[in-house]
Amino acid sequence: MTEPLVRLRGVGKRYGAVIALDGVDLEVGAGEVVCVLGDNGAGKSSLIKIVAGLHRHTDGAYEVAGEEVAFASPRQALERGIATVYQDLAIAPLMPVWANFFLGAELTRGWGPFRRMDIAAMRAAAKAELAALGVDLRDVDQPIGTLSGGERQCVAIARAVHFGAKVLILDEPTAALGVKQAAVVLRYIRQARARGLGVIFITHNPNHAWPVGDRFLVLKRGRSLGCFAKAEIGREALTAMMAGGDELDDLETAGAAA
Repeated sequence: MTEPLVRLRGVGKRYGAVIALDGVDLEVGAGEVVCVLGDNGAGKSSLIKIVAGLHRHTDGAYEVAGEEVAFASPRQALERGIATVYQDLAIAPLMPVWANFFLGAELTRGWGPFRRMDIAAMRAAAKAELAALGVDLRDVDQPIGTLSGGERQCVAIARAVHFGAKVLILDEPTAALGVKQAAVVLRYIRQARARGLGVIFITHNPNHAWPVGDRFLVLKRGRSLGCFAKAEIGREALTAMMAGGDELDDLETAGAAA
């Protein structure tokens, strides 16, 4: 049986006397989307920071391809193929798409004092990687700030894939987007899964998680309420399990009675 790309077993995180995560299990395999759901304060941020290498867990075990790890930095996680795309994308709005795609990892040609950026190669590589993910931009020379929020998220996903990501952590990629833009991002999450990546999709919105998720980990106040395959749970039950689900049901009942 193939080892999961990432596995957390009984992982906990303490900040002094504060318990942010307590005994959480998570697995993600190649070609699989695992959605991590929960309201504010559920523990999603702590979980993502551990998997991404920003923070070390204080309890339990974190494994990558069957090997136990304790990353000291996001760079170490990236070297093992774990890339994180945060909601507040680090982009240079006035720079072209291709320049943002290779920001900090520019291609060069020549040697010594004659070395210079290989702009043609970066344009071609950015265009090819975006096309492979199904992203059809008019022009990779256009400033990335002119793209929609959904398109910018997709450029960030394509960049992570290009630089060798095996596991993609997406931190609330649809949170600030409208319905149409969110649908664009969800489509590209499916594309990443089809290319064999493992995807950890962090969200508070079950309506965005449901169309793309294979399994759903629900967190509440730092604890796991369970990890469910799609066949084991419905969208309504998923919503009800999240913090606030009961309150929404009460509002609907009160509205019907009024």
